Amino acid sequence: MYTFDTNIIIYYLDRDHSVLPLVHEIFERNSPVYVSAVSEIELFGFSRLTDEEAFEIDGILRTVSLIPLDSRIARLAAALRKNHGLKIADSAIAATALFTGSALLTRNVKDFKRVPELKLQGA
Repeated sequence: MYTFDTNIIIYYLDRDHSVLPLVHEIFERNSPVYVSAVSEIELFGFSRLTDEEAFEIDGILRTVSLIPLDSRIARLAAALRKNHGLKIADSAIAATALFTGSALLTRNVKDFKRVPELKLQGA
């Protein structure tokens, strides 16, 4: 089980060779994949997002379990932010991984490794 950080989806859409094989392997194994609603905000919030890119993002988000930011995750994210100094978006994404019991797949291991209880996998 994995929670994809926003940057994994961005690099996947950019067809980055450091991310493609790993993401393909996860999808081929039919492993559960979660994405925080905060990542959805980040992905669709780019000011220069084209219609084609939005279509591709939508296609990926249809293949994963999108996890809403409810009160439980928000409070967990607040504790992570308070205790480990994470940015708001990163704390919500980390809280999603903890809530779902999944490993966080990210290119940003440096910031997330402040959270010792978080299972991390770098890409």
